[in-house]
Amino acid sequence: MSNSSSITQFLLLAFKDTRELQLLHFWLFLGIYLAALLGNGLIITTIACDQHLHTPMYFFLLNLALLDLGFISTTLPKSMANSLWDTRAMSYLGCAAQVFSFVFLIVAEYSMLTIMSYDHYVAICKPLHYGTLLGSRACVHMAAAAWATGFLNALLHTTNTFSLPLCKGNALDQFFCETSQILKLSCSNTYLREAGLIVVGVCRGFGCFVFVVLSYVQILRAVLRIPSEQGWHKAFSMCLPHLAVVSLFVSTGMFAYLKSSSMSSPSLHLVVSFLYSVVPPAVNPLIYSMRNQELKVALKKLIQSFFCQQRYATHVSSEVISSSTQEPPVH
Repeated sequence: MSNSSSITQFLLLAFKDTRELQLLHFWLFLGIYLAALLGNGLIITTIACDQHLHTPMYFFLLNLALLDLGFISTTLPKSMANSLWDTRAMSYLGCAAQVFSFVFLIVAEYSMLTIMSYDHYVAICKPLHYGTLLGSRACVHMAAAAWATGFLNALLHTTNTFSLPLCKGNALDQFFCETSQILKLSCSNTYLREAGLIVVGVCRGFGCFVFVVLSYVQILRAVLRIPSEQGWHKAFSMCLPHLAVVSLFVSTGMFAYLKSSSMSSPSLHLVVSFLYSVVPPAVNPLIYSMRNQELKVALKKLIQSFFCQQRYATHVSSEVISSSTQEPPVH
């Protein structure tokens, strides 16, 4: 293939060649995908329906759940379809759209996690100024900045990646279209362009990481000054889920992109890519719902309200049916 214009599709790496294992991969990914949809969907619905959760912290959590839904929907459905229909094909435009969506959502999610650390810092270290520093307009602006950052980075990465001539085939050693795998197919010298993308990504990621670390250093200092055990419990129940999500997100992402070349076997790369692209959006709802008492109470109320409405509708419909089947009185 002389250049990228002659490529009409890419071939993704299949997990297994045998039909039984392909179907097992399909059902495994389907279970994870449905769990992620259910968990993030419940968080979004609960926050949207409960007036007590219309606060900055839950506003950012709602945005995070939306990003998680989009993030996991970018990779899993296509991989499941390929396993189900025993194919590896991915169209050129579909691959470009997947790269754009993947970078957009992963950068926006990391930015949102950084904003959430600032929210926790203000709530614990500057509680008297919380309403001033995190008003409704400020929250909307910060969330919009996170989404815009992801969009601009995705535009930069996608444009740089797909403007290169590709002449080393069309097979990707990955179950989704990944920028680093596409750059390996380029017939031009991509070291400078790849290094530029890595430098931009590392600087952005390191800046966010430093901000999160500094926020939690200040939070820890403030928590140590809290005299009551109840105050400690409230602070830790707020911060520990977020810290766990950030740690999972950063550790898997760093291991995927900064591992040594001696460890870059296709099977290991698949496992690591699965960890940072599938596990966080599927596990995040569970992490946030385990220690968040307010969210659990609101979710319980929502479920009870739903079942009460269902029982009431069933009762009304049964009464209507019974009244309609009764014989008219004889005069």
